[in-house]
Amino acid sequence: MLIDAHSHVNFNGYKKDADEVIRRAFDQGVAMLAVGSQLSTSERAVDYAERYDGIWAVIGLHPIHLFEQFVDEEEIQFKSRAEEFDPDAYRALAKRSKKVVAIGECGLDYYRLPDGVSQTEVAAKQKEVFRAQLDLSLELGLPIMIHCREAHADVAEILEEYAAAGKSVRGDIHCFTGTVAEAERYLKLGFYISFTGVITFPPRAADRAKGSPLDEVLRTVPLDKLLVETDCPYLAPVPQRGKRNEPAFVRYVAEYAAKVKGVPFEEFAAQTLKNTKQLFSLM
Repeated sequence: MLIDAHSHVNFNGYKKDADEVIRRAFDQGVAMLAVGSQLSTSERAVDYAERYDGIWAVIGLHPIHLFEQFVDEEEIQFKSRAEEFDPDAYRALAKRSKKVVAIGECGLDYYRLPDGVSQTEVAAKQKEVFRAQLDLSLELGLPIMIHCREAHADVAEILEEYAAAGKSVRGDIHCFTGTVAEAERYLKLGFYISFTGVITFPPRAADRAKGSPLDEVLRTVPLDKLLVETDCPYLAPVPQRGKRNEPAFVRYVAEYAAKVKGVPFEEFAAQTLKNTKQLFSLM
């Protein structure tokens, strides 16, 4: 069995066939976390978790939804609407269901910036809302699921501030594509590192001789601190690259990671299953 530690089966990309996609994953021994990115998708994540035994919900506000902007992600285009973080609404949603297992995805994203707003203003707003969700996770006793793009230094600095203040935030860095040094900084804080189908992508020409830089990160992260995910409908792994991603494809991520780490697939699957259950207190 595997658990896709970060899926968006609750997104509109599956509006017509979500049940079929979910059943296909279950048939292949894959359970999943349905992750929200704003209040509406968080509510839908909870609805799915209540409907299916093999789904758990993660609720939170993604940094790209703090400002209205056009997003083109893996050829899936959409316009994000600006949304204020309402802690009372998320608190009530968490209390509505015992299957809410984390706050997220939340964090910092300096890659996708809205037009007409300075990076300084965007960063300040993102940090404010990130801290608010860290506080909510501590209040509710839930782990945090962190989105970070081109902002590892700031994310790590904020987490270190919390640790120095005796606030023991726990969670994972989802869709990790950073460096070994950045991963080690998170590991030192007790965080898990989660990998997507990006690890299966061929390395850039400059890296071909020595392999993908993410292979080195994979070898560095201890097996008991590693998670696998799809981030579907985005980032479909090889050999499904270019298609709409789905939770069943997490097996390709796990197979690749196990090979890089030199671990039998069955052992890798069992350990990452244990890791996911442990971090998110899955029943």
